[in-house]
Amino acid sequence: MSYTGNVTPGGPPQVRELADLVITKLSVGPMDNNVYLLRCKETGDQILIDAAAEPDRILDLIGHGGLSTVVTTHRHRDHWGALADVVTETGAMSVAHAADAGELPVVHATVADGDHIEVGDCQLEVIHLVGHTPGSIALLYRDPTGFPHLFTGDSLFPGGVGNTRGNPADFASLINDVERKLFDRLPDETWFYPGHGRDSTLGAERPSLPDWRARGW
Repeated sequence: MSYTGNVTPGGPPQVRELADLVITKLSVGPMDNNVYLLRCKETGDQILIDAAAEPDRILDLIGHGGLSTVVTTHRHRDHWGALADVVTETGAMSVAHAADAGELPVVHATVADGDHIEVGDCQLEVIHLVGHTPGSIALLYRDPTGFPHLFTGDSLFPGGVGNTRGNPADFASLINDVERKLFDRLPDETWFYPGHGRDSTLGAERPSLPDWRARGW
């Protein structure tokens, strides 16, 4: 089955095979959160992005390959509800940005903008995006044989940036970070994977940036 990125709570995962990395996307309830399992083809090393909920389903997804790291994109509970259980069962290291780490049940190491997280022979670049929360991060994988892949948490969705609760300062911070650190740096074919719902590309969303600024959310 070709990858579409369309998953539903309780439904099967979607798998995307790149040259060096396998991306598996799973939706968990009750808030239709996306969980991403990344596996290095060369080493078999696996990391998880957002242990959101339903730990049994996440552990089934991880399987017998083990898990080295869980990265939490931000401090909102719907993105870490299964974190403690997954870490306990797998022995994985829990990683988050320092500005959000204090709100999580378990964090072993913190990251900052520009850091890299290893997935076997592959690397994810940490991009700090302030606004949805103080410590929200995106993770960028630059496929050496294709286009970039970007995991955006709740900072960027098809149709707009993440919720800033009507706070003008938070919205300005987030839209500025998203434009400067994502749209200004990365090509249109960059495929992004958000914390909820369907995927998109930067090229599909780029024409709407002025409209997002004008509406203020």
